[in-house]
Amino acid sequence: MALLVIASCQLMVVLDITIVNIALPHIQSSLDFSTTSLSWVVNAYTLTFGGLLLLGGRAGDILGRRRVFVFGVLLFVLASLLGGFAQNSSQLLGARALQGVGGAIASPTSLALISTTFREGPERNRAFGVFAAVSAGGGAIGLLAGGILVEWLNWRWVLFVNVPIGLLIVLATPRWIRESERHPGRFDITGALTSTAGMVLLVYGFIRAAQDGWRDPLTLASFAAAVLVLAVFVLVERRSRQPITPLHMFADRNRAGTYGIMLCLAAAIFGMFFFLTLFVQNVLEFSPLEAGLAFLPVSAVIAIGAGLASRFLPTYGPKPFMVVGAILAATGLAWLTLTDVHSTYAGSVLGPMLVFSLGMGMEFVSLTLMALSDVPTPETGAASGLLNATQQVGGSLGLSILVTMYGTASTNEAETQVPAFLRQATPDERLRFEQTGQLPKPWSDEVLTAGVSAAFIMAAIFTAVAALIALIVIQVRPSDLERLKGGAGPGPM
Repeated sequence: MALLVIASCQLMVVLDITIVNIALPHIQSSLDFSTTSLSWVVNAYTLTFGGLLLLGGRAGDILGRRRVFVFGVLLFVLASLLGGFAQNSSQLLGARALQGVGGAIASPTSLALISTTFREGPERNRAFGVFAAVSAGGGAIGLLAGGILVEWLNWRWVLFVNVPIGLLIVLATPRWIRESERHPGRFDITGALTSTAGMVLLVYGFIRAAQDGWRDPLTLASFAAAVLVLAVFVLVERRSRQPITPLHMFADRNRAGTYGIMLCLAAAIFGMFFFLTLFVQNVLEFSPLEAGLAFLPVSAVIAIGAGLASRFLPTYGPKPFMVVGAILAATGLAWLTLTDVHSTYAGSVLGPMLVFSLGMGMEFVSLTLMALSDVPTPETGAASGLLNATQQVGGSLGLSILVTMYGTASTNEAETQVPAFLRQATPDERLRFEQTGQLPKPWSDEVLTAGVSAAFIMAAIFTAVAALIALIVIQVRPSDLERLKGGAGPGPM
């Protein structure tokens, strides 16, 4: 029951990233977002989530993980309620950012609770397997749930649905989860603020580049400010007695490699869900419910990959699953680059999506175990927050890069499609185009598909880099395998 409560919280937090994806076209028309600015509906959540995860994990170590867990869930519920009632884009983005704060408090404490609730060995391996399957597969479940809610109700219910789920988690937590021991310490507020500000500036620079070009003064200023603020963050962490990011964790070769792999893979999976959602709804003309059902096989295959990895990790160690998983993910994304306006779901989307999902299922279990193995109890929350932070920051940064690729490629394609449209357009169609600036089908499909294909090329590169890191950096020793089997296994993994 403790695992059910913990996994339910993680599902709610992860699900919220993609449950909103399925509603993006409806949010765009309802609140007047552009295609490039629409990514901020996702990024407003993931940036505050990723930027404050380290502080949230540290809060659990100091104040007690169950107490912090409950507070984070309640804040998440409040923000979801506010977002559901949003009347303009600013209100929605503000609520999404507040949701990220609540998720940043709840998520790392939930992962840390697994480390302190279950014994190291097969029991913890299985618990991490469930947690990883929920973390990776929850995105596809979110798309299905979002499709049902948008189809039967409206886009606001993708936010309202969190309210009853969160309240049930809050009611169940005191009964099934015991409070953890508090560890003395203080909060690194400066580190939390500089890390979050630096990432916001960096992502804004990429979004701005997609809209106004790489030579735009504000784009260049954003990148310069991001580098400066992130440099300040590193200096703050090096001098702090109790940093929000314990830099000594990067001294372990395997753990540092794990963070690098997670950064790359998160960028790929965020991009896959974001752009495939646009493709199946706009080009294949799936309804929200059909789009949600189209992603349902992702969850099943991720669960299969996670089950295989957790079953055979004690025998083979995590490295083979990291390497093979990243190769499978890269293969699936490379396959998706072949999609065009004539593609079908069964012929061009389902196959590569399943290959990608199998690889991601293998990866998430291996990465979670590697990052948290043999971490001292007082630092479990910080380690959990750091792993989650690399996932969310990688997702936000990666999505902004992919949106930039999409924007550049689609703009170039539009230079070809606009003259082709104008040659055939009726006077009414020309007038409508002058008023809206939007191409009608099939010309708009050509523009969107060109941008999506370019984004998948970059996503495939991200996963190929992850495979190289796993192959070159990760090392597994006999003592590591002994620990996975429940033995003593001295030394860090």
